Amino acid sequence: MRLDISYDGTDFYGWAVQKDLRTVQGEVTRILSLLTQSSVDLFSAGRTDAGVHARGQVVHCDLTPQQVDLLRGAERINRALPEDIRIRAVSIAPEGFDARFSALWRRYTYRICDDSTLMNPLLRRQLLWHPHKLNLDAMNEAAQGLLGLHDFSAFCKSREFGSNIRALERLDWHREDLFCVMTIQAEAFCHSMVRSIVGSMIPVGDGRKPTSWPSEILSAGERNVGLTVQPAYALTLEEVGYPADDQLADRQQITKARRSLGDECD
Repeated sequence: MRLDISYDGTDFYGWAVQKDLRTVQGEVTRILSLLTQSSVDLFSAGRTDAGVHARGQVVHCDLTPQQVDLLRGAERINRALPEDIRIRAVSIAPEGFDARFSALWRRYTYRICDDSTLMNPLLRRQLLWHPHKLNLDAMNEAAQGLLGLHDFSAFCKSREFGSNIRALERLDWHREDLFCVMTIQAEAFCHSMVRSIVGSMIPVGDGRKPTSWPSEILSAGERNVGLTVQPAYALTLEEVGYPADDQLADRQQITKARRSLGDECD
């Protein structure tokens, strides 16, 4: 089964189950196991970090026909779930589908308000407030140097195993309802990578750093003391892309061959 999920990440310690902590995976697993009267294992497209939201998280689980009948669709599941998680759709996944390994890309957005008169306190859990106007033209110019295949170790939290080489497919800024929105897309992301990239862009936007600064950080290959990882609450997983149904199994094998360890998503 494929489940498309949205959640407000504010009160969660991320997606993945953690002992004695409230997580999205833990809550959804608990409700699905309760409704099906059996143990259910969930596998997600990406393990979002504590505080990160999702509009387009995708998960899969293996259920028997009897368990599917007990669920009775998204409406019944949503009635049992806490209000900060919603199941947007439940469907029978095509053969070869794996929420994580079949994915082609993940797309995130990061939202910033750079005008205190426009900062809506009702949106404080989805927007970062910045006290100075941002020059999005300069930020888009800076973004060009990060596109493509690179070692993003300078933008990632170090880990003992695994590679920080990623292919950044999209990185751009625009204004939406008077707010600044960054859209970023890649096959996968390292842990804290997106929020670190935002941290390299803000000083460019407010004039403290030249447009070359993010590229210089990337080329250095190590964390810059002036780089601030930005808060998680302004980051949202918007969508996960998958190939055509007849290519799902092949895609899964390609991804597994390249990565033996789990994706570390922001």
